[in-house]
Amino acid sequence: MGTCVCNGAMMQCSFGVSPSSLMVIPTNILTSNMPPATIMDFKPMVNILPFGMCNSVANPATKRPPPVLFTPAPCVPNTVSPWMPGTPTVLMGNFPAIDNMSKLMCTWGGVIQFTMPGQFTVMLP
Repeated sequence: MGTCVCNGAMMQCSFGVSPSSLMVIPTNILTSNMPPATIMDFKPMVNILPFGMCNSVANPATKRPPPVLFTPAPCVPNTVSPWMPGTPTVLMGNFPAIDNMSKLMCTWGGVIQFTMPGQFTVMLP
């Protein structure tokens, strides 16, 4: 069983240098008095905020001319697909809820995962 993720959950990207908070658009559904997250809460700069600096060599913003070749650049999340795997047995507004074990992929190769779900009382099967 995982813990239900909600607004304010803390995340970390494998190529980011600092944590970030998940922003969930409020609905009429609440879990522990917070809006719960679904697999569709993956929009960059809306739901997924920057992780400080990006250290991915796949990110075009980090490319530099020789002899340096690479320098960290400000993170601009580039997430284009929903959270995986989510919790298909629990629907919130027609979409599966996400638990603290769900992951999100950034186009630049980073894996975004939760370090704190935002609440600790609601568990998901």
